[in-house]
Amino acid sequence: MTRKVLIILTMCINHLAFAQKEKQKDTTNVTKMMIIQQDSIVVNEIELDEVIIFQPLKFESKEDLRSYFILKRKTRKVWPYAVLAADNLEKLNSRLEQLDSKSKKRRYTKRVQKYIEGEFTDRLKKLTKTEGQILVKLMHRQTGVTTFDLVKELKSGWRAFWYNTTASLFNISLKEEYEPLEVKEDYLIEDILQRAFKDGVLDKQEPAFEIDYLELVEHWQKKDKKALPKKD
Repeated sequence: MTRKVLIILTMCINHLAFAQKEKQKDTTNVTKMMIIQQDSIVVNEIELDEVIIFQPLKFESKEDLRSYFILKRKTRKVWPYAVLAADNLEKLNSRLEQLDSKSKKRRYTKRVQKYIEGEFTDRLKKLTKTEGQILVKLMHRQTGVTTFDLVKELKSGWRAFWYNTTASLFNISLKEEYEPLEVKEDYLIEDILQRAFKDGVLDKQEPAFEIDYLELVEHWQKKDKKALPKKD
């Protein structure tokens, strides 16, 4: 990955404090006690987590299967960076809200940027162009804001335009959104994430916007079925 693109991704992770806060759902099992007055019986009511039964994926060719495994490997590789961004978002926002001047906020942000650069620059340098694009999508999944808009908020709209133009030279669009209902690759990424969450391979985090995985599966099954050639 080129140095300019690396700077873009590093800046975006550093300045997620200016994006909207991630909304996390508590998936912990809850036990409630109910007393039925007529019989004076104490009953345990347990709210269970939703259980998803994953169906086997079907591929039209060996090449499609190979592409899926490549996407799977790359998604798992960059997911920790998206998790890092989401995990630090609430903490950064909370800290900035406590500061009473723009100068203090700028100094604090610079310290965070310096820390992130020191910790993660070497790792981000090892990302490929494809991995960088997947990371841009996952950052949108976790923050609800595109990388382009994050840079725009940090700098100016004109500066963001040039960042995006530079990134596009390397097949990376900073305006890319995560749209699993519209883009097949994004759906496959979501499928990879959900299966990895279930298996405990990746740390689970809820997206910044609602994603109904079962709805996605049904949607793409119908779409793929319509795309199949009709038999004589």
